[in-house]
Amino acid sequence: MVSPSAVLAHTAQEYQARPSLALSAEQVELRDGLLDHPAHIDPKFLYDALGSSLFTAITQLPEYYPTRCEAEIFERHGQDIARHIGPVQSMIDLGAGDCVKAERLFASLRPRHYVPIDISADYLETAVRRLRLSYPDLRVTAIGQDFSQALALPAEIPAEQRLFFYPGSSIGNLSPDDAHAMLQRIRAQCDGGGLLVGVDRVKPRQVLEPAYDDALHLTAAFNLNLLRHVNQVLDADFNVDDWRHVALFNAARSRIEMHLEAQRALRVAWPGGTRDFSAGERIHTENSYKFTPQAFSDLLQSAGYRDVAHWSDSRGWFSVFSARA
Repeated sequence: MVSPSAVLAHTAQEYQARPSLALSAEQVELRDGLLDHPAHIDPKFLYDALGSSLFTAITQLPEYYPTRCEAEIFERHGQDIARHIGPVQSMIDLGAGDCVKAERLFASLRPRHYVPIDISADYLETAVRRLRLSYPDLRVTAIGQDFSQALALPAEIPAEQRLFFYPGSSIGNLSPDDAHAMLQRIRAQCDGGGLLVGVDRVKPRQVLEPAYDDALHLTAAFNLNLLRHVNQVLDADFNVDDWRHVALFNAARSRIEMHLEAQRALRVAWPGGTRDFSAGERIHTENSYKFTPQAFSDLLQSAGYRDVAHWSDSRGWFSVFSARA
């Protein structure tokens, strides 16, 4: 078998010899992640139209507690949360998906302008059409954007009284350093406003792992669909049948990890490159970090936030934080 270093060197030579091969930023990111050791794919690529639909279905599973816990918090503590936040001119929903979570807060927060942002623009547009019919007096500006590296808002969104809404523990997909940087980017965009963010908490392995490896295998389908998306974006030739879903809790790093594991020795190709995988070799596709309330409060304060408050569900499995910029 060809050694990994030889594959990397050979592929690099191919790209150097073919400077006319123009790749998009997404394609470069995917290519570089696949050629890395260990291989990895950013979890944002999980959310094409089908992936977004599969994730919505996952939130209905009995094993997947975060959505229910977060909903319980908003139901039990919604008025206290609204009082802590204060007036909201613009509600900016990061990773909005089907917009349902934000919609449930419209009555208590009363935003004048709703700004859903999601990497899956087609999926977002379907949700926005529904909102515009249901809330004709609410101004809605939908933005299809990958906000993982940069956060750019159009000038039409007033700078005053912005509330950034980042629900569902999505902040946990980022490493601690990347989460800190993300929180700083958000704070820079909401001076005088605030952040409302969902955070998953540390809990026993027997609760965590089934939430990411359910009995119906919906999460497995969600993870495997990533390979179909990579095939579309990179023109790769992944065969989904060659891979299996793996989810585990890494206690040392306080995070759930999702991987795709090769079930046999194989080669994946795309225009201008290849990567050999041995049987059992994995592609790391997602992390979901778990926090104690004190650890996340410290993270917010280190990113420059003040007046930090949080609320939890009845079992102490999940927290919602509100913080002023």
